[in-house]
Amino acid sequence: MAEPTAKPRTRKAAAPTAPQAEQPLAPQPAPQAAAAEAPSSAAPLDPANPLTTPGLSDRLAENIARIETLGHRLMRSLATRPVYPPGVEGPGPELYGSVAQAWLKLATEQPARLIEQQVRYWGETLRHVAEAQGAFAQGFQPGSPDTPADRRFKNPLWQTNPFYNFVMRQYQINAEALRKAAEDLEIEGETERRRVDWFTRQMIDMLAPTNFLATNPDALLKALETEGESLVQGLENLVRDVETSGGELIVTLADREAFKVGANIGTTPGEVVHRSRLFELIQFTPTTTEVHQTPLIVFPPWINKYYILDLKPQNSLLRWLVEQGYTLFVVSWKNPDSTYADVAMDDYVSAYLEAMDVVRELTGERQLNAVGYCIAGTTLSATLALLKQRGDDRVKSATFLTTLTDFSDQGEFTTFLQDDFVSGIEDEVARTGYLSARLMQRTFSFLRANDLIWGPAIRSYMLGETPPAFDLLYWNGDGTNLPGRMVTQYLRQLCQENALVEDGFEILGHKVHLSEVTLPLCAVACEGDHIAPWLHSWKGVARMGSRDKSFILSESGHIAGIVNPPGRIKYGHYISDAGFEGSPQDWRDRATYHEGSWWHHWEEWLARHSGPMVPARAPRESLAPAPGTYVLEMA
Repeated sequence: MAEPTAKPRTRKAAAPTAPQAEQPLAPQPAPQAAAAEAPSSAAPLDPANPLTTPGLSDRLAENIARIETLGHRLMRSLATRPVYPPGVEGPGPELYGSVAQAWLKLATEQPARLIEQQVRYWGETLRHVAEAQGAFAQGFQPGSPDTPADRRFKNPLWQTNPFYNFVMRQYQINAEALRKAAEDLEIEGETERRRVDWFTRQMIDMLAPTNFLATNPDALLKALETEGESLVQGLENLVRDVETSGGELIVTLADREAFKVGANIGTTPGEVVHRSRLFELIQFTPTTTEVHQTPLIVFPPWINKYYILDLKPQNSLLRWLVEQGYTLFVVSWKNPDSTYADVAMDDYVSAYLEAMDVVRELTGERQLNAVGYCIAGTTLSATLALLKQRGDDRVKSATFLTTLTDFSDQGEFTTFLQDDFVSGIEDEVARTGYLSARLMQRTFSFLRANDLIWGPAIRSYMLGETPPAFDLLYWNGDGTNLPGRMVTQYLRQLCQENALVEDGFEILGHKVHLSEVTLPLCAVACEGDHIAPWLHSWKGVARMGSRDKSFILSESGHIAGIVNPPGRIKYGHYISDAGFEGSPQDWRDRATYHEGSWWHHWEEWLARHSGPMVPARAPRESLAPAPGTYVLEMA
């Protein structure tokens, strides 16, 4: 773990002098507000040369000089930002045309409705201004907001200080006006409707007063307390992020110095027993004298690195599986560059088959159990359908973690899975040969902008805080590139055309369908998942042809719902006997809630498909110790 940063030194304020004469009592501001409004004893700045102004502290003068230097560095770094195709920078003209057409239709067919919007907005604003003027004249009395709690406005000054209270309420009025204006547009088509609503939310979140220094009381108070040190540190953080990201503005979410893969995360002992151009295969060292006969292989998504399932020892699913008595293998994918431009879904399915062959050879077992996480689960389903057509029963059972296989509803990715964005990505991978991890990270972050962009940016750039030492967020920033051909194939055929469900997905000369997945399976989805919504995951499982299906619904999101170890009663899970004949809601209505992790429930299911216990199998050969070499490659 990184050492905590030293607390900034703060000058003591001069003792107040006694008043010359008794003054009439007046309402006293809150302590924080008083600190913000207290006049400085220093002489006013000399605009011509602020660094020589009498009374200016040496520390403040030094900070001003540092800001100038950092500003030059920032400009140089921003100039190196890559130029992307317009399609990946924003929506195409079709969306703007749809909005303009809807607005013109509203203006010509229902002008009274449009006027009503404006009258409502200006009426709310004028009433707010009048109430604020009255509060200033009569003495401001803090009130409770008439909107749901918003953690962005948790500082008491948003309620107790008349200026900040006015700014907050006006932002809420503006946000509601934007939402209402978008709702009133008659947008043709559900897809365009979703996109308009999504971009409206992005504008509302972006314009929050907390995102601007002049209207963020936390940032201003800290700047005063530290004599500008927090702002300088924030600018240093900003410059560091832009320089590290090659000119992009991508907020660092975790302390990069706090973790090292293989040292304090990704530490489950094992050996790399096989290496190919596309992956390394790791076999973990057993910790029990006996293991289940059937080996287990885990396919993590190649969008990220495998150690999401092997973070710290106390929350490592891979370490836990070894402790339960499984001969465990995991695939660690190559981080591709431009030389991998022609790698397609065929190559990844071939890699699955190759890894399975190695596991069977090393263990002497004809069958194995397989786990696929996220996109790796999608590809596992295609691989299983291929094996079904070939009459190959090497896989005994399959587990799908937060996996989408039916893309009939694209959920929150609807905005990014339309032709304008997908065509932009095709242009980008044609230029570079791959889709960069930075571009993907930027895109995914906007799915939860307040949590992954604006909130971290405020803490890092305005408050000058060091990013937290959080293993999960560290992994989130350690992304991988995607091969160009594979990206376009996945987006066009699986996501847009829904080929696995509809006309069939072409793999290694076979056209496979989701219904051809007939072996025993278990799926785990997460209630708060914004990447693979549980409703859509459930629908995909329902379309699979297996008679033996289990479904577990975990609380929390795409990652935290999976990395949820036993012993920490944080997120529970749901089990239902409703089956898959009805709807997802029918399943949910009949579900039973269980406290704590789903791991034990799944392991009981897995054990029933893993055969008797046999003597433990240690890795017989090694190309490198775990976590291997591919996982250390940076995008």
